[in-house]
Amino acid sequence: MDYTDPGLRLNEQGVCQYCTMQDELERRYPLGTEGERMLLEQVDLMKKAGKGKNYDCIIGVSGGTDSTYQLHLARKHGLRALAVHFDNGWNSDIAVSNIEHVTRKLGFDLQTYVVDWQEFKDLQMSFLKASTPDSEIPTDLAIQKVLYSMAAEEGVKYVLNGHSFRTEGKVPIAWSYGDGRYLKAVHKQFGTVPLKTFPNYTVKDLFYYTYVKGIKQVRLLYYVPYDKKAMKKFLTDEYGWKDYGGHHYESVYTRFYQGYILPNKFGIDKRMREYSALIRSGQMTKEAAKKTLRDELPMPAELAKSDREYVLKKFEISSAEFDAIMALPHRTFEDFPNYYSIIRKYRKPIEWLYRMVSPTTPLLLQEMKSRKIQVA
Repeated sequence: MDYTDPGLRLNEQGVCQYCTMQDELERRYPLGTEGERMLLEQVDLMKKAGKGKNYDCIIGVSGGTDSTYQLHLARKHGLRALAVHFDNGWNSDIAVSNIEHVTRKLGFDLQTYVVDWQEFKDLQMSFLKASTPDSEIPTDLAIQKVLYSMAAEEGVKYVLNGHSFRTEGKVPIAWSYGDGRYLKAVHKQFGTVPLKTFPNYTVKDLFYYTYVKGIKQVRLLYYVPYDKKAMKKFLTDEYGWKDYGGHHYESVYTRFYQGYILPNKFGIDKRMREYSALIRSGQMTKEAAKKTLRDELPMPAELAKSDREYVLKKFEISSAEFDAIMALPHRTFEDFPNYYSIIRKYRKPIEWLYRMVSPTTPLLLQEMKSRKIQVA
């Protein structure tokens, strides 16, 4: 990591907060015998809570490595899972094939939520016009809402999250921040299509699904050795899964946004965050990471060109309009109404609340201390 994250802090030993955060997560989620014991304990809780219901848990699926391997783990441990996919209109063909093929082979039911494209397109364009590095927030919040609402509908108490801190790390707040109030504020200023059906995830939803419905989040990948390259080979050999090329490249828009817009407009290369996690996990050397960042573009030039054409056509905007968006002055989420100041003020009770939803969130809230975020 470097100071493209303006919130980067070093302690007296010269160690940044992401390393100390990962050290704490490694302590809380050890591998080996203890990790296996903790995993089986979580599985047992899910099975007990699922008695008399159609499913033990809900699993969000994207066709990517993490969610697909989590499907494998669920089947391996005898969980009755409902696979849920949020279709925002940007799926690659490989992602769709992976989702359908693997869920069918594992025998899991699959439900797909298809967002209203006109609403979603207008919302994504609103974030581009807002000129903040948070354009993936509409998808992230919608996925959260869809998974929890599906769990509530089925009476399920557990939602499985495919994140692995050992391979993905933590996205800096200055690179990506999102809450339901912020989303509404951006759309109110820049949107033109009313959001009548979009599944926004608000503070009200957080309290409802946590307190009223008692739904918790579990991350199975925290308990098992998870080598990204090895997992891709395993999924290919075992299930006929196909590699889509890069992290989150199962979505065309995510691929273009992370590989082209973020580095060219904001100077943000998310590979840095991922490689940092891999270095800390012993899956990559620092020298190899630096060489790749130096010698290879975030995405190949030809792919960036074809993706740009596809994205502009799908958004129905001209090349000149897109260039004008790329040239807009940088802004941050703090330029819009949001819940950030409230989260900072009431961080302790919110930490307690989030422990019920996801045990890792209190660590992430350490980033929300009393400081302003500024993006150069």
